[in-house]
Amino acid sequence: LEISSLSENDILVLRLDLTDRSSHEAATNSVLKHFGKIDVLVNNGGRSQRSLFVDTNLDVYNAIIELNYLGTISLTKYVLNHMIQRKKGKIVTVSSVMGIMGAPLATGYCASKHALQGFFNSLRTELTDYPEISIIQICPGPVQSQIIQNVFTENLAKSIENSGDQSHKMPTERCARLTLVSVANDVKEAWISDHPYLAVCYLWQYAPTWAWWLMNRMGKRRIQNFKSGIDADASYSR
Repeated sequence: LEISSLSENDILVLRLDLTDRSSHEAATNSVLKHFGKIDVLVNNGGRSQRSLFVDTNLDVYNAIIELNYLGTISLTKYVLNHMIQRKKGKIVTVSSVMGIMGAPLATGYCASKHALQGFFNSLRTELTDYPEISIIQICPGPVQSQIIQNVFTENLAKSIENSGDQSHKMPTERCARLTLVSVANDVKEAWISDHPYLAVCYLWQYAPTWAWWLMNRMGKRRIQNFKSGIDADASYSR
C-alpha cells in the first residue's frame, strides 16, 4: 500500500466554469495565494459532439468554441502571465486526434481542437525568450471516459441516447500514464492512441490524399451507424 506524503495544505480544489471567463483571474490568484506558484497547467476541459452539420443549430457551434477554445485560452492567459514572471512552467493542453484530422459527426469539435492546435503552436513561437516554459499538446484518440455521455448534439437541450460500448477504447490509466511521460519529457505534441486511429493520424500527416479516401469510406459507415442508433466510434474499431 502506497502512503501519500501529501498534507491537507498540499491540496486545493476549486470549482471552475471555463465558460465564465470573468472568474479565471480570481481562480488563478486563489491558487497562487495558496501555493505561491503554478508549475503546471493542464487544460483538460471540453465537450465532444455527435451530430451532422446540416441538422445542427449554430448555437451548438458557439457553445463548443466558448468552452473548448475560448475557455481554455482564457485560463491559459492568466496562468501564463505568472509563468512569464517566473520564466518557468509547463502548459499542457489535452487536444485530440481530431485536432489533426477531420471526421463526420464532429465538425464543431474538430474545429475547436484545430483552433487549439493552431493557437498553441503559434503561442510557442512567441515564447522563444522563455526556454523553460513548455507548450505541450496531448492528442488522444478514443479513451474510456464519460465524454460520449456529455456530447453536444444537434441542439443544446438534447443529450445523446446511446453512449455505446467503451471496451475497444484505450484504458483511462494508460492514457494518463502516457500523458505524464510526455509532460515529463517536454514532448511538444503527443499522439496517444491505438490503431487504427493512430495509423490514420500518420496518413493524415504524411499522405493526406490517402487519408481523405479512407476517411470517406470509414465516415460513411460511421454516419450509417449513427443514424441506426449504433455507437459511431464502433465503425472505426472493426
